[in-house]
Formats: sequence, structure tokens, C-alpha cells
Amino acid sequence: MADLKTTYLGIEIKNPLIIGASNLVTDVDALRQIEDAGAAAIVYKSLFEEQIQLERMQHDDGLEEYNERHAEMVSLFPRIQHAGPEAHLLHLRNAIEKVNIPVIASLNCVYDVSWADYAKNLEEAGAAALELNFYANPLDSVKSGMDIVDQQIAVLKKVRQTVKIPISVKLSPFYTNLLGVVSQMDTTGVNGFVLFNRIFQPDINIETEEFVFPWFLSNSGDYRLSLRYAGLLHGKIKADICGNTGILTGDDMIQMLLAGADAVQVVTTLYKNGFGNIKVMLAALEKWMDAKNYHKIDDFKGKLAKEHTNDPFAYKRSQYVDILMHSNDLFRKYPMR
Repeated sequence: MADLKTTYLGIEIKNPLIIGASNLVTDVDALRQIEDAGAAAIVYKSLFEEQIQLERMQHDDGLEEYNERHAEMVSLFPRIQHAGPEAHLLHLRNAIEKVNIPVIASLNCVYDVSWADYAKNLEEAGAAALELNFYANPLDSVKSGMDIVDQQIAVLKKVRQTVKIPISVKLSPFYTNLLGVVSQMDTTGVNGFVLFNRIFQPDINIETEEFVFPWFLSNSGDYRLSLRYAGLLHGKIKADICGNTGILTGDDMIQMLLAGADAVQVVTTLYKNGFGNIKVMLAALEKWMDAKNYHKIDDFKGKLAKEHTNDPFAYKRSQYVDILMHSNDLFRKYPMR
């Protein structure tokens, strides 16, 4: 029988299937169901400094709403400070206590100084590891791409100096040279990279002429960009690789592992198919390994990575050229109407 055990961020886990950060894990019953279904680890819902700042402003506005209604009254309420990240840390501690699998904390900050401070708080709360959510959305044309990368690397170095637990970085695919960015970050002592951050985008309701923010669940096939870069990075960096986005089935997970990922993160498939799909995906992996006579994950992990494949064009643009040259096949499959 296949042995699904592997390691991620230096932590031994019972299989390569990790639950990504989402609101699902904030429910105690859901946590237990996720663990019972066989998940190897959980990334807890992200601590967003931006959300804390917004809540702090709303809190202060609420306290000051009735100030100076009378000449004798300067303020109605005593001065009370917002609790900051304490509520999130409390829920994180509770989650860690409820399950017997590793719980990884996720963090996204606005200010450079906050990254290290909040990272330390999460470590002290008992997180097994830390996932830095580098969700950058520049809104001006003055700041260069290099400035953003330099800032993120500086943050990563500061956090690495501050905490002792393993660190992973969840990256966006929107870098001019992603391989170069990962190589630079790899020298800082980071333990893993999550490919990729699924960035939420706005939409517009043309009837009300207002912005709307729909659910941004992934779809079948969305894993392919992660697969490409897992294949390109495997064996080229010291850090682990975790595939993310569009991994909905056991076959998707197997493909990511063959390309070179050490583990995968799933969220959408839990919303679409329920927690029971964790068992289904793991059963598919075990059945495939038995059929292929693979006894452990390392027997096939990275087998089709760039450094191991005999196809020199597998990860290059020539794939696109080949598709163009055989475009008639597409028309035969989808005839014009």
C-alpha cells in the first residue's frame, strides 16, 4: 500500500493535501470534519492588517459620533482602544487546540514594520509555520516593479530574523521575471513558496452602475500556471513548492506532484464538493500510486519537472506555437456555426 507521508516546510505531514486559507477554517465543526477527512495541515484564515486598520477607524468613529452634543459634554464614551489583532489571535489559538494537525498562520500587512510584529504574535499564538501573503496591488505608475520586489525581500528578511518557525511566501504570478524573484527570495532562508495567490478582482453591475465583488472560486484547469512554475522551479531552489489554485481533484494533485510540487493547497473544491472530497482526492492518489507501483511520494515527485524531462520544449513558448500550427484540430472539435 502506498505511503502518502511527506514533508512541507520541514514539517512531516501525513499526505501532501493542505487546506488553504479561507473562512471555512473559522468554524470549529468544519475544522474537525477537515481533520477527520484526512487533510494533512490547515492554513488559517489570513490576518489582514488592512482589515484591522479599517475596524479601528470604524471603532473610533463610533465612539466619537455623539461628541460635543452639549457645551458641558466633550465626549460621551470613555476612551477605549481597538483590540488590534487580539481577536484573530484568540481564534487562531482555539483552532490550534481543536485539531491534531499542523496549523499554519497566514499574514498580510500594509506597513513594513507591522510584518515582523504580527509575525511574532502569530508565532507566540502557537502557529506551526507562517505563510506571508504578498498581496501587492500598486495603484500608481511611479513605483517600479524592482522597488516592490526589494521591499518584499526586505520584509522577508526582517520576518526571518524575528521568528523561528518555518516561513512560506504566497506569491502573485504578476512579476516580470517570477523565476528571478523566487531565486532572490530563496537566499533569505525562506522555507517554501505557494504558487499562486488568487487575487480578487472587482466587477461592475451595469444595471445599478455599481461595483460588485463576486465570489472568486477557481475552475478546473486553473492549476496549469502553478504547474508550469512548479516544473521550472523544482530542483532549482532550496525551498519547498506548494501548488495552489484550481486543484479540484486527485488527478490535479497528482499532476502538480509530478511537475515538482511538494504539496498542494485546496479551497474551492471544499466549497463545491464538500469536505468529503478530501477523502476522494487522497484515495485517488493512493490508487494511482499503487497502480504505478510507487511506494512513496518521493518516488515520482518532480519526475516531469524541467530538469528531469527529455522534452526540451515542455515548459517553453513552443507549446503555444505548436498549438497555433495545429489550430485546425480545434476547429474540428468545435466547428463554426
